[in-house]
Amino acid sequence: MKKRLTDWAPKGGCACKLGPALLEKNLGSITWPINKKVLVNMTGADDAGVYQLSETEALVQTTDFFPPLVDDAYQFGRIATANSLSDIYAMGGCPISALNLVAFPVPLVEAGTLARVLQGAADLLRELAVVVLGGHSIEQDTPLFGLAVTGLVNPQSIWKNQGTKVGDVLVLTKPIGTGVLTTALKGDLFPNGVKEALASMGTPNKMACEVAKGFTIHACTDITGFSLLGHMTELARNSQITIELAHGKVPLFTDTLEAATMGLVPAGTYSNRKSVTGVDLGDLADTVWSDVLFDPQTSGGLLFALPEEEVDALVKALQMAGVNQATCIGRVVAKEAAYVKVR
Repeated sequence: MKKRLTDWAPKGGCACKLGPALLEKNLGSITWPINKKVLVNMTGADDAGVYQLSETEALVQTTDFFPPLVDDAYQFGRIATANSLSDIYAMGGCPISALNLVAFPVPLVEAGTLARVLQGAADLLRELAVVVLGGHSIEQDTPLFGLAVTGLVNPQSIWKNQGTKVGDVLVLTKPIGTGVLTTALKGDLFPNGVKEALASMGTPNKMACEVAKGFTIHACTDITGFSLLGHMTELARNSQITIELAHGKVPLFTDTLEAATMGLVPAGTYSNRKSVTGVDLGDLADTVWSDVLFDPQTSGGLLFALPEEEVDALVKALQMAGVNQATCIGRVVAKEAAYVKVR
């Protein structure tokens, strides 16, 4: 039997990320070189770094790569590209250039698989008017692909994953469940939900970013490998507030709960559950919902915090622009014992 692309990797997508607690333990003691032009770096766990060029322009830089989570090489390239660009959009920036990051087994290169991955990436970048300047490749047994991306942002309009205010409401722009459903994909299960998740992962967050620029965004992050609860906890911790998450309002892909109930849960879920602290799950602690909320996402949506009086207009504008499942999922209250309370 021919070896599938995902057979080359034990984990795929953002589910393979190192846990936040492990990263903090190993990186916390390192002092990184900066200067006065560095507006955002790794100290705040923001989605990308920002380097000021002038009073009105700054560079936004990020990188992301991972093993395949689908067997279709072209689709893998598109998903990895949308995921790599997402951090630029999460900062309120506009991506302008990219570098390919490739680590691939020689047999897959010889079979043309890498060429299909790169074509998927190139086609999406062309759609978004992002140029490719080059890249780097190495031989490796586990295939990896991603991009280093540079964008532009106004230094006065940077979105960070802090600055959330009491009374703010949170809007999520994509459903969650990609980790569960890509696990289901490996067993050829739940095709309807899988189809939705694949389409979502291959859709960049450009439109959501552009629409939200017309509103008062106090904070923003994208939802990726650390899960909805993980990224939401970072936002709350950085802002020293508490978020009340209405789990029943969280948009899910079709079949997500059913797949999770069958145990189709990626290993990254358990890593997130162990690493993410400061969450009060309430009555959901021992339910399948807790698995879904800790599910590692790949190329997930943006999470906006903004004043309550602007929420309805933002959600309407997003939906009119094609971001059809944008939903209000929670609100911000004064700091309590937990950073996130799930109700």
